Amino acid sequence: MLFLRPGGRAMTRRLRTAVFFFSLASASTPLPLIAADGRDLVGGTVVDQDGRPLPRARVRVLPGLDAATASAVAGADGFTDDTGRFSLTSVAGCRVEASLTGFKTASVPCASGDLRVALAVAPIQETVIVTATRTGVPAGQVGVATTTFTADDIARRQSPRVSDLLRSTPGAAIIQTGGPGGVTGLFVRGGESNYNTVLVDGIPVNEPGGTFNFNTLTTENVERLEIVRGANSALFGSDAMSSVVQLFTVRGAGRATTAPSVTAQLDGGSYGTTHASVSAAGAAGRLDYSVGAARFSTDNRVQNSGFDNTTASANVGTTLGARATLRGVMRAELGTSGTPGQTAYGRPDLDASYEHHDVVGGVTFDQQVSRAFRQRATYSLSASHQASTNLLEDAPYTPSFEGRVSPFEWSDFTFDSRTTLRRHYASYQGDWHVANSGRGGDHRITVLADWNGERARLDNRMSGDTTKASRDNVGAAVQHQMLWRRLSTAVGARVERNENFGTAVVPRGSAVLVLHDGTGRVGSTRLRGAAGLGIKEPTVLQTFSTSPYFKGNPDLQPERSRALEVGLEQRLAGDRAKLDATWFDNRYRNIIGLRSTGGWNSEYFNIGLTRARGAELGAELAPISAVRLRAGYTFVDSAIVESTSAFSPVFAVGQWAFRRPRHSGFVQAAWTWQRLSADVIGTAIGRFVDSDFSSLEPSILENAGRTTWDARASVRVTSKVSGQLAIDNLTNRNYQEPLGYDALQRAVRVGVRVAF
Repeated sequence: MLFLRPGGRAMTRRLRTAVFFFSLASASTPLPLIAADGRDLVGGTVVDQDGRPLPRARVRVLPGLDAATASAVAGADGFTDDTGRFSLTSVAGCRVEASLTGFKTASVPCASGDLRVALAVAPIQETVIVTATRTGVPAGQVGVATTTFTADDIARRQSPRVSDLLRSTPGAAIIQTGGPGGVTGLFVRGGESNYNTVLVDGIPVNEPGGTFNFNTLTTENVERLEIVRGANSALFGSDAMSSVVQLFTVRGAGRATTAPSVTAQLDGGSYGTTHASVSAAGAAGRLDYSVGAARFSTDNRVQNSGFDNTTASANVGTTLGARATLRGVMRAELGTSGTPGQTAYGRPDLDASYEHHDVVGGVTFDQQVSRAFRQRATYSLSASHQASTNLLEDAPYTPSFEGRVSPFEWSDFTFDSRTTLRRHYASYQGDWHVANSGRGGDHRITVLADWNGERARLDNRMSGDTTKASRDNVGAAVQHQMLWRRLSTAVGARVERNENFGTAVVPRGSAVLVLHDGTGRVGSTRLRGAAGLGIKEPTVLQTFSTSPYFKGNPDLQPERSRALEVGLEQRLAGDRAKLDATWFDNRYRNIIGLRSTGGWNSEYFNIGLTRARGAELGAELAPISAVRLRAGYTFVDSAIVESTSAFSPVFAVGQWAFRRPRHSGFVQAAWTWQRLSADVIGTAIGRFVDSDFSSLEPSILENAGRTTWDARASVRVTSKVSGQLAIDNLTNRNYQEPLGYDALQRAVRVGVRVAF
């Protein structure tokens, strides 16, 4: 989030390190070190091996050999702030030691002036995550489950779409109707596909009510992607019922004043696919900038399923005085796709189409008021224009599949609808850092207030009906983070005032306990846990629809979630291996569904309840510097407790949650040798409840799932030019995701990437 990415320096620029750091462009200027009792202080900055500041690293002063020195520095122990800086009591002959999980401990002699302690990364590196607490925190110090994809991960995967990255996230399942451009939903830990808050540089881009179609969201000009699982409404308000997904745009901050670095890529292959992109980033005096544009086009597998998408993005910042920045971002995703329907069971609809144009822009003022206090203010506007069109009636057909036949003929129907959505977003966040040495711990208090002004217009061009909707939501929250050597906690709560459903209070708490600290054969052992509540406002249709067939209900209550999780992380073999396991238990209630009001009429009501519990297992290995292995497995035991559609067998009480697989997993192997790199990625989804929705007899109520393999390779021809190869569905698996929609079979793309 703009105001969540403190400072004018970017997160990791070199692809290797995956450290997101937080400092103003000129915030490295040290403030005077003054001890209240007159004792000498030692101060400086802890950085990674590439010079990027590391927040919340442990720093302590080690005494000299004599007893007097040891007594003088007793209790000189603390943590770096968000800009990596520290100040501690010192005496002559002492040393300053810094340590952080995922980095190698280092020390330097105490000296006057500004010290610099550089930590080399460990084989299994630590990442600093913003989304979990709305401040920069090492991932090992947050109690909620997180996954981060760095610039290196994004580059190696060679996938223009964010949804492909999310397939290798524990606890997450992606369901896409057919090839690229089809409706794409994210289901996390048994939650619905509209239970995820999606942010682009901190700006919420969900439709009112949480709906988000991942079909046009790309990785172009993105250098980091974070996913936080669990209920996070205490920080982000409505929609954050089961996860928060945040993209961070590339920044030009931290560069020298030079000509911009420019990168261009062109690739193409199977199914008439072409992909072209260009980006530039640099700095000039107080100004830094990053801009990018891309075009992706494919014919896909069946008639009228082609997809065209254009992406444009920009991130521009400037310093104001010594300790403030002003930054603006913009991102546009403009997609058009054919919608042929369930072609596995019948002929395609040859003229139906869907247009989805999303544009978001915002500006943030960020100021380090003092050493202890920082403030950020943001305003943004996101707009979405959607058009669903089917103006011609195609010939009737009778659905059939492998001996199953519908008892009646299906006819086409025409429609022409437009949806225009706008979200005004304003936010203020203040962070107060109280640094204490020794047993007092390190404290960070965050206060924030958010306003969402939601505006919608629904047009039915066939009937001439127009529905306009407007609502304003205000939320205020406070969070207290506490950090000691072996324990870190975060507790907070939010009061959300929604113009439709009224007031809701949603708390969240998390903790991490270091059971064992070390970097040897048995490395650090961390026990973590979290609990929180989530809320989701009704969609515009559910509240404001005037149609008698699905009539809106202004008295709807928010959907709610209760989420619990406990996890254990173990590092091994000198930080060359990391294992983690998480148990979760979620409950989703007040789920909104349609209930008959007589005849063909129906109205939206809060009538559903689903529970989901299970486990996530993960492993990361780096046996040698050239090889990296990553794997994950998720088990979701879900059940419908109260049905939103009792007449349907796939939504019956006791049934698994719809389209949420019971078993899923992934494995990824990455190899680098001199000029070559290669990756193999396997993803597996077990069987899940589904429906043919075509009245086949006998009906199909279960999807068998699938296992697919993808391959990636890159060769560096010169220092500026590299060749790329991407193969999706390597084994040419034929499957439907979901039922009725044939996924792409083997697809090969080759291309070239040039840096200027």
